[in-house]
Amino acid sequence: MHDILNPTSLIQDFGYLGIFITLFLESGIIIGFFLPGDTLLFTAGLLASKHSLDIIALIIISVAAAILGNNAGYYTGRKGGPALFNRPKSFWFSPKRVSEAHVFFEKEGPQSLVLARFIPAVRTFVPIAAGIAKMPYRLFLVFNAVGGLLWGIILPLLGFTLGKTVHNIDKYILPIVLVLAVVSLSPVILAHFKRRRTV
Repeated sequence: MHDILNPTSLIQDFGYLGIFITLFLESGIIIGFFLPGDTLLFTAGLLASKHSLDIIALIIISVAAAILGNNAGYYTGRKGGPALFNRPKSFWFSPKRVSEAHVFFEKEGPQSLVLARFIPAVRTFVPIAAGIAKMPYRLFLVFNAVGGLLWGIILPLLGFTLGKTVHNIDKYILPIVLVLAVVSLSPVILAHFKRRRTV
């Protein structure tokens, strides 16, 4: 489990395949919500700047995994929503989540798919919610592709650029990854405390 949650170890041990599987699972498969998508992409970009990975191949794999993972999540919600969300006492799988999904997409619209792509855990559940809310697939596909492209290009390039401009960046990978993880999770944490105050 340590290697799965450690971006550097995951990349070194499993290479492009490990990156693809991790991003695919985290992008729309319920069991993948805890995986380190943001930090993995950023770290992979850093390693690409040191020629451990090819940046073009990394971006192609990242974008493909993001888009395909979201599609899997959409069909999970569309085909299995009622069966999955039938536990009234469950936090994640209650019928209330189906109702909230409909309200969410009526209020935020399809652009929520792009915004959610940059928020850990949220990006796992939003495509599922889109499927449950029966968002038209063509509309979903367009915004899913936009979000996947932006996420799969921006984060690796950030890591790559930093790696090219900062001398001996290798020594600071762990602190940088930890800071990125905290920044990435901050919207989820803030939303949680805001929800608790309103209950």
